[in-house]
Amino acid sequence: MNLIDSIAQNEQTIRLSFFLGVLAIMALWEVLAPKRALTVSKALRWSNNLGLVFFNTILLRLIFPAAAVGMAAFASQQGWGLFNYFQLPLAVAIILSVVIMDLIIYLQHVMVHAVPALWRLHRVHHADLDFDLTTGARFHPLEILLSMLIKFATIVVIGAPVVAVVIFEVVLNAMSMFNHGNVGLPPALDRFLRWFVVTPDMHRVHHSIEDDETNSNFGFNLSWWDRLLGTYRDQPRAGHLGMTIGIRNFRTTKQSSWITGLLLMPFIGKVTGYAINRREWTKDSEINPKDNK
Repeated sequence: MNLIDSIAQNEQTIRLSFFLGVLAIMALWEVLAPKRALTVSKALRWSNNLGLVFFNTILLRLIFPAAAVGMAAFASQQGWGLFNYFQLPLAVAIILSVVIMDLIIYLQHVMVHAVPALWRLHRVHHADLDFDLTTGARFHPLEILLSMLIKFATIVVIGAPVVAVVIFEVVLNAMSMFNHGNVGLPPALDRFLRWFVVTPDMHRVHHSIEDDETNSNFGFNLSWWDRLLGTYRDQPRAGHLGMTIGIRNFRTTKQSSWITGLLLMPFIGKVTGYAINRREWTKDSEINPKDNK
């Protein structure tokens, strides 16, 4: 058995090992040096956020047993996709695949903010009243299924090698926990790193209650896309300690912290517009409270 086959066959073990390892490191970091004081009990939020992660994992395995790695292996066998048609050195194909898949994740993230029906799913992620590493894994099951279908389509079109998909999944999960961490980096290090990857301070802006700040910094891993495509914002208006996290119309723990509220959230309220170009600051008093943002 070669290395590629070994990685493919042990994909679940590899991903779980990295997930638990990064989870432990980030959890310890948050305990030792938290950036912000939490407003909701950590036990309540963690049990429900991680409970949703567990539910989503079981659901995905039931519906898509082979997951993204299985799709990459199938596409390779069928000769589907750009990198299966044009023979490139494996290292080049891996790097290009990871970068392209990261761009698709960025575009998907913009899309779920731009389309009202999809925002109703994605607001489960944004309605968290605090911002810590578990926020990075908190998504509604329907959004998780949509994300997997988009990932399948991307893999088929580009012909991503199996090892590239494993690397991408591991890095994306690790970076999502890192850049949602309730931690801070030294300012000089943060400024340097965010030229390449998304840092916690960079992504925290995206979880602001303010529309213009929420509609910025969409990247999960590479920070290039926000800079290149005009969605980058350096700092929150009120500062990282003064900014409010979450969504205006979901401010109670029953709505925003309990798993039952998270599962029902997309179906609450009327469908209203949520314009992606709402990037001008609007005072709280001027915002329609019935606009289910």
